[in-house]
Amino acid sequence: MNWHLYNREPSRASHRTSLLLLAGLACGCFFVSSALHAQDQKRGRKYKEPPPVAHIAISVVRASNGKPVENAAVIFHTFHEGKDQGNMEVKTNEDGKAVLDVIPIGDEVQVQVFKAGYQTYGESFTNDLAARDLEIKVKPPTGQYSIYQKGPLEGNAQQSVTPQPTQSSAKTTKTPN
Repeated sequence: MNWHLYNREPSRASHRTSLLLLAGLACGCFFVSSALHAQDQKRGRKYKEPPPVAHIAISVVRASNGKPVENAAVIFHTFHEGKDQGNMEVKTNEDGKAVLDVIPIGDEVQVQVFKAGYQTYGESFTNDLAARDLEIKVKPPTGQYSIYQKGPLEGNAQQSVTPQPTQSSAKTTKTPN
């Protein structure tokens, strides 16, 4: 047997390969351990749990007969601590109902209802309940008020007045004798 083949000292190339392999293993272990450590650290924005929200259900019905009003626009305008949070529009379904489940409890809410052929409705409330059901009765439009016409608060409707002749405006003519 050739004992000299097995007992010889390693060459420099194999020594270098072993060192590179060992350095690669050390780098790999370092990166894996730093990645696991980075998962433990909390970086960036901290997670803030969303506030509890209320279930708001609005029924829009005709004031005259109580039948539901389909496809009415219900607009929710919200304010949180006095700051405007924007608005959301929901259309009523065939039962006249509009439901919204995203407004936080404690916010100020302004509700407006629009539908062609009906008066616009508006209401404000503080959303302090976990569930709120509102029934809104819409009415047909009425006449508009004008500052140029006397309305029901100022007495009867405007009366036509015929001017009476006064003595200063009356003409006197003298006929010759």
